[in-house]
Amino acid sequence: QVQLVESGGGLAQPGGSLRLSCVASGFTFSSYSMSWARQGPGKGLEWVSSIYNDDSETVYADSVKGRFTISRDDAKNTLYLQMNSLKPEDTALYYCAKGDIRYMDPGTGYWGQGTQVTVSS
Repeated sequence: QVQLVESGGGLAQPGGSLRLSCVASGFTFSSYSMSWARQGPGKGLEWVSSIYNDDSETVYADSVKGRFTISRDDAKNTLYLQMNSLKPEDTALYYCAKGDIRYMDPGTGYWGQGTQVTVSS
């Protein structure tokens, strides 16, 4: 069965950095695009970034462009999100998901349980 396990969240200062990981199992990781999304306090689910499976092309939400970097290591079945120049508004529960979630119906697909990121001085 598909399993996605996020880790790496925690407390960071504004301007600081965190690196999130998502370990995947139960499917051929290298054959699928992957995504990160987040849900902040009192907010809906927001797509953050996706990475393609064929050429590893990446796309980002405007809110994180230039600060976050999505990457993947197919040999380790692992997805990463390097977050730099963190802002308080980045505070959220971060999820990884199988596929490019921009083209999927809300509430569908495969998601991890999330890892909490808190940015506060």
